[in-house]
Amino acid sequence: MGQDLVRTRISSGELIGRRSDGIDRYLGVPYAAPPFGALRFRSPQPVEPWEHARDAAAFGPTAPQLPYTGATAEILGSVRIDGDDILTANVWAPAGADAAPVVLWIHGGALERGTAALSMYDGTTFARDGVVFVSIGYRLGSEGFSVLADAPRNLGLQDVAAALHWVRDEIAAFGGDPGRITLMGESAGGALVAALLSRPDTRSLVRGGIVQSGPLDAQTPEHGGRVTRALAKRLGVAATRQAFSALTPDTLLEARRAQAAGSSPLGGAPGFQLVRDPDSLPRSPHEALADAEVPLLIGTNTDEYRLWFPPAALDAIRPSKLLLARLALRIRAAAVRAVRADHPSASTGEVFGQLATDLLLRAPATRVARARTAPTFLYEFAWPSPVRDLRAAHALEIAFVFDRLDDPESAKIAGTAPPQPLATVMHDAWVRFIRDGDPGWPAFDAQRTAALFTGTGDDPRVGPQRRTAVVDLLPAAKS
Repeated sequence: MGQDLVRTRISSGELIGRRSDGIDRYLGVPYAAPPFGALRFRSPQPVEPWEHARDAAAFGPTAPQLPYTGATAEILGSVRIDGDDILTANVWAPAGADAAPVVLWIHGGALERGTAALSMYDGTTFARDGVVFVSIGYRLGSEGFSVLADAPRNLGLQDVAAALHWVRDEIAAFGGDPGRITLMGESAGGALVAALLSRPDTRSLVRGGIVQSGPLDAQTPEHGGRVTRALAKRLGVAATRQAFSALTPDTLLEARRAQAAGSSPLGGAPGFQLVRDPDSLPRSPHEALADAEVPLLIGTNTDEYRLWFPPAALDAIRPSKLLLARLALRIRAAAVRAVRADHPSASTGEVFGQLATDLLLRAPATRVARARTAPTFLYEFAWPSPVRDLRAAHALEIAFVFDRLDDPESAKIAGTAPPQPLATVMHDAWVRFIRDGDPGWPAFDAQRTAALFTGTGDDPRVGPQRRTAVVDLLPAAKS
């Protein structure tokens, strides 16, 4: 497959990209200055212009992070590219595009892992279908989400906001329409999409948002800063910019590795979270999304928890642990009974996991859909993977949304024979939403209309949302 050189010019300088099969690709394009040295734990700063044409043939460096471990590492891929220039964007555009719709993809990874350089996130299929696709890197973990006494908060979110402004300012050079930008993200990436839609300054730059299995809460600095304070204590330093800047990124990562050993989504060491902050996130998304007057596509997977808890971990959960979790999280006994009614053959561990799915993701998404007046399209992804009894686990839908079932990374989570018709239908729905603000099924309404993707040949099935008794019994997040 031959590649031709193509060129374009943006405000910081000329770029040399690659054209193949009618698609132009520009990789590793800086949207902000490297956030190290004097800029470490600072808000993102503008790029220094370059004098000579910059080759945009390869992804930029990845943000400092730890690789996945254990059973998760067998399913979710990881890429490491060394270097400081981690705040970069990647663009796939139809050759000759002019005022094409644009999507900005924000990867997930619990705010401390992930990279746009994963092959699963290749934007070729979106460009093939007339969309200018942009993916980005942003600061992760301690570098991006520490709560320090003398440093700006939500730095990773600030990076993503800077990337959105970059897209608005520069995307016309790649054939995109700056007035037709849609945000899209999964898991932590979905949380960042929700956060951008919650800020008036960034909400005004987009036409719509897609949140795939994304948490919708932002914590108080006191609660969200627990991980930072615990790391500072472990390292014997103050939780300040000066003290953390004196430590190398690897030192912080190693401390985090020791701190997080044995943790889980509902227990163990605290994780990195978005925090409410007057400058970077004044309101929690679970509240602010109600006022976002742009179309929203939002949904979850049926069995999200089966990525978080391997089968052995589920088998080890006893009724006593389920009771303690229920009491600690203020979950009513009626909610447990509702889960058992919907899943009569479920083990105690599976009931625990389903409550985790509904409490963390499905119930908040439902509440947001019910609170909004702007068009909101709810979905559930239910196709069960044959791999490791994952069923419809967290992150499984990504390969289908990207229509990349032939990618080796897809086989790790979806197996060797996933249903291509399901990928075709889902990808087409996402493209339609990016293009028109409507994925092709009715918006959520008083009948709680939702789309169900099962892979059985009649997707999507459109009807009332499933298992409403559980989500309606679960406690809402505190404001």
